Amino acid sequence: MGYWKDIVLGGRSLIEGMKVTGRALFKPVVTVQYPRKHLEMSPAYRGHIELKVFPETGTHGCIACGTCQRVCPSSVIKVQGVKAHARSGKIATHYVIDYTRCSLCGLCVESCPTQALKFSTEYELAGDSRWDAVVDLVLRMEESRS
Repeated sequence: MGYWKDIVLGGRSLIEGMKVTGRALFKPVVTVQYPRKHLEMSPAYRGHIELKVFPETGTHGCIACGTCQRVCPSSVIKVQGVKAHARSGKIATHYVIDYTRCSLCGLCVESCPTQALKFSTEYELAGDSRWDAVVDLVLRMEESRS
């Protein structure tokens, strides 16, 4: 009796599986042929951190206050800045971040007093070595503008 019961249950399972396959056969394809086509990222996508370029100044608004560096739970941000002259404010010259250890928590973006940081929509970040993920955001921003 168990032999025939297994055959009936197996046949029923096969029919249910074919129903699911038949319904999915006529739905639109959701897979993207990745190397040839790229995804359109949602505005809510939270990629890696990058500096904003403000149109009125043509550069970033980072004042090298170090708030993001202090608030980072992974301690992956290093900020350096200089003053042009004694009465001016600081301007960031180096903003180095190690993406191999960054948890993308967004605390640095939220805590920035000048709103100089934003999340990127870039998702292709593969590199050949670990050091490809250690990025100076000021240098990267300057290279992308030229």
